[in-house]
Amino acid sequence: MSQLIRNISEWPDEGVIFPVTSIDVRVSAEPHPYLLSHTAEVAANWEQEVAANPALFDGRMLLMRSLEMRDEAISGECHIVPFSAFLLWRKTRPAGGALHLFGLPVIVSSDGAVIAIRMGQHTANPGRVYCAAGSLDPDDIRDGYCDIDGNMAREVMEETGLSLSDANSVSGFHGWHGQNVVTLFRVYHFAKTAAELIALVDAHIAADPEPEIDAALAIRTADPKQHAYPPFMPPVLEWVFNTIR
Repeated sequence: MSQLIRNISEWPDEGVIFPVTSIDVRVSAEPHPYLLSHTAEVAANWEQEVAANPALFDGRMLLMRSLEMRDEAISGECHIVPFSAFLLWRKTRPAGGALHLFGLPVIVSSDGAVIAIRMGQHTANPGRVYCAAGSLDPDDIRDGYCDIDGNMAREVMEETGLSLSDANSVSGFHGWHGQNVVTLFRVYHFAKTAAELIALVDAHIAADPEPEIDAALAIRTADPKQHAYPPFMPPVLEWVFNTIR
């Protein structure tokens, strides 16, 4: 477990789903220490990444410096970094370098399917299947802190055209962590069926001149081999299906 995850005794084992009662991650105005110590490597790696995928964009995002859990409450500090810094960190994940935290809105249809998306081949996660989500960025800062709910609503609207405010009910937060990544998710129950939700997402993809995703999928099993999932998706799916059934 990373030395940047503090108060280790309060954190559950990696891979275990756990409840989260509050999230308070402060955004520092200072440069991230990882970026300061890897500036040349970040630039060199970005040249390689763009050569392989010219569609990549070096926008700004929030990368965690440290996280702590006490009594199911998460707090910590993050910094604004270029996306290129995150790509190098994700590739190498040096001990003590940084942490990645993001929100995952799990949309559940009225007939019990989880609505996921498949990322386009031009993105940084080509072919990956997960619930519509994205890294925190400066638009997700509210009064100097990370706004996880705002981030999730924005990402879902941008990628799928769906509004999380249309959900009939919303669960509390739960978390998962592993390999220096912390996933915070909530379950959003919609009144529409999976077919109806997917039709709406398909229409959004068709109307978007530069869609990030190439398909919406109805997931009805936690089978980790069904799709090209990132590590957090199978345990989240298993927890969700065990909860709603």
